[in-house]
Order: sequence, then C-alpha cells, then structure tokens
Amino acid sequence: MTTVVEQDPVLAEFLRTTVGSAATVLPSLDSIEDHLRSHQTELVVVLGPSVGNQAAAAFAGRNRIARPALGVILVRATLDQAVLADALRSGMSEVVETNDAAALREAVRRTHEVAMAMSESLDHPAEVSAGGSLVTVFSTKGGVGKSLVATNIAAAMADEGHRVCVVDLDIHCGDVAIMLQLTPVHSLADLSQLSGQIDASGVESLLTEHSERLVVLAAPVHLGSPVPAEPIGSLLETLKGMFDVVVVDTSGMFDDYVLPALDHSDLVVLVGTLDIPSLKGLKLAVGTLDLLNLSRDKWRLVLNRADAKVGLSAGEFEETLGLKADVSLPSSRDVLTAVNRGEAIVRANRGHQVSKALVSFARSLAEVFAPPVPASEQVEPAPHSRRGAPRRGLRSRKVA
Repeated sequence: MTTVVEQDPVLAEFLRTTVGSAATVLPSLDSIEDHLRSHQTELVVVLGPSVGNQAAAAFAGRNRIARPALGVILVRATLDQAVLADALRSGMSEVVETNDAAALREAVRRTHEVAMAMSESLDHPAEVSAGGSLVTVFSTKGGVGKSLVATNIAAAMADEGHRVCVVDLDIHCGDVAIMLQLTPVHSLADLSQLSGQIDASGVESLLTEHSERLVVLAAPVHLGSPVPAEPIGSLLETLKGMFDVVVVDTSGMFDDYVLPALDHSDLVVLVGTLDIPSLKGLKLAVGTLDLLNLSRDKWRLVLNRADAKVGLSAGEFEETLGLKADVSLPSSRDVLTAVNRGEAIVRANRGHQVSKALVSFARSLAEVFAPPVPASEQVEPAPHSRRGAPRRGLRSRKVA
C-alpha cells in the first residue's frame, strides 16, 4: 500500500491517481504516525511539495531506524543539488519532479519492490548463534594503541573466516571509523531511536559494513551526541548472537559503557607501552579488574612499541604489573602510515612483522572460543567495498 501526503487537494488527487487509486491521501504529516501504526503493511510514503524539506528529512530520518522497510519518495516542483543531497542524507528512496508522472510511477514501483524484499528480510531476522564471543580491548591511558589492536585483530579474525563486529564504545573520541576509513550513516548515537527494542533487526540497522565478514558499530560522529548507557549490555549480548566475534574498543575509563562490556567479555585485552604513565594506568586497571572479580584467565596483555629504548624494559614492565605479555609489537613507522591511510596493517602489509604478530595473536584469541575455520571458508583480504553503507541482511555462521 501507498500513502500520499499533500495539502493541495488538486495536487493530492493527481498524485493519488498517478501512484494508484487505492492510495491513502493525508493532508499533512500530523496524522502520519497514527496511520502507519494502524496500517502495519504500508510500504511506501509519497511526500508532496506541501511538506517542507526539513519536515520531510526528519520523517525519513526517523523511519530509517524505526521502520527500515518503509520507502519514502519526495516530490518537488523542481530538483536541485541541495534537495537531492538532503534527501540522500536523510535516507529517502527517490526524489522526482511533480510534473513527471511516469517517473513517479516507476519510483513507486521500485520502492515497493525494495520495501517488500526488506519486509520479508525483517520477518526472518538474522540467525542467532549461541557461540558468539566478545573481546574487550582496554587501557586506562590513551595513545597506547587500543584502537590499533582492536581494528587489526578484528580484521585478522575476519580474514580467518569469522564474522566479526567492531564496537567503538569510546563515545566521545572514538577512532575506529576513521582508522578503517569509514563514513558511517548510523552510529551509537542512533541507539535511542530503537525505542528500547534491542533486537537483531534493529541493531543491524546501525551497523556499517567495512568488508566481507567485518562490520562496525561506530561511535557518535558529532562530539557530545548522547548515547544511552542502559541498553549497552543488551546491545552487546545481541551482537554476540549475531556474530562469531565482537571486538569492543573502549575509552580509558571504567564508565557505564565499559563496565557492561567487561561484564559480557569472554576475553579482555590490556594494551600498554613502555612508559611509566602507561604502567601506572595498567596497574590501576589490574587492581580494578580484580575487584570486579574478572578472572585473570580471561586477560591478555599486548605490549605496543615494545622495542623502544626508553629505560624501561619489557621484563620490568611485566614484573611490576604481575602479567606476562602475550604479544609484543615493535615500533614501526609503517604502522602509522597504515593508520593515516585508514587501513588495517594486517591487510595493507601482510608480511610486516607487526602484521605477523597481530595475526598470530588474533588466532590465539579465536582458538579460545571458536574452532578453526576450514580453509575453504577463509577469505582473501581485500579493500572494503562499501564505505558508510548500512549493513543489510547479515547472516551469521553458526559456531559449534
């Protein structure tokens, strides 16, 4: 079914007859929400010229999250670049001119087909795998390489054939999207628009695909965007059901976002560098993790830039911390070069010693909670194909 929203009765009748005589006509957006709630099978909404650009964009933006299967078509007397750009950003399906009846009919047909396919997909949500596991990457000091480790072990595990999601829980200064050269359409800032319904189909609408088997749930793009803390635990548990591995990048605080991640973690990766501030921060983190009764069997330690000649050796670091490093990463300008290009070094330079160390470490993590993926299911690393595109129709590989 199709709904036409237009105040001018003559134009409304023209639009109705163009899209189909069975279409419903509403004079304004004031009653559209009640109409959509009472007509759950509505698939297409045509917004006429009387609906302002700002109101139309707001409507499309809300329903991109709340009703992802609903297609929105904008009708305007004339088309210009600004209108098209706003429509694209807000998630409208098509934009057509008022006097082009043939284009409008074709737009409704295409939008209806896409909406039908998405509706069927939402009626059969992503399979839930009982074997999904969560790895939290943490340090109380910034600049030690948390995001570097998180993105690279995620990419490495994806290349081994596991379905992986990276969640950036550093809601104020998250770097995952920029480190993977992504421009997310959605982020954790959209979590509140799920209206408390944390399920696979809703969460899936927030994801951004990076490459085969690797997706990202990005931190807010705009500084200060509010993110509700209450649903984080449910969000992470849902993601564990959708993916083989969920890798969580964090801020440097034990806040209301990090604590649920630690609570749902199967492994915690601590990251440090050979300097006193980092050692002090990790020492405090270790004490707090002990107080939280998080078993040390779940801890892993990464020493980044471990070959730095700064008067503090790796052995002294480990002895003071009371932990043995599981992997030591050497210093390299090639790592920063890959970061500046928005690439995971495990893909950009597979033969590099840092890449080899991170791939080996990622395999050791995966072996704890997932069986090796057969060689036939492993994928060749490749540049990501759709930057900033929302992830649709994801299906998770079952983990025995």
